Amino acid sequence: MELIIGLISGAVGGNVAGGLISKINQGTLINSISGIVGGGLGGSLLGMLGAPGLEGAAGEAAGLDIGSIVGQVAGGGVGGGVVLAAVSAVRGMLNK
Repeated sequence: MELIIGLISGAVGGNVAGGLISKINQGTLINSISGIVGGGLGGSLLGMLGAPGLEGAAGEAAGLDIGSIVGQVAGGGVGGGVVLAAVSAVRGMLNK
């Protein structure tokens, strides 16, 4: 469930970042795909680093408390924006 939250929030984060910063906007499809990748990576990396509340301890309903959900949404959204910026930079270099 946490992965799905990260992927969805990543897609939203990629599109929000593209909407706010027109320089990195790659269109809805690329923004969404970049965001999904970033959301998955961002949530996974935060879980591996042991960020508090992001990985479920045994017997705690797989970590689906409000702190965990907020952390996944934040990590996914930021990860989506970061990957979109990286994709935009790479595409900019290739088009020169």
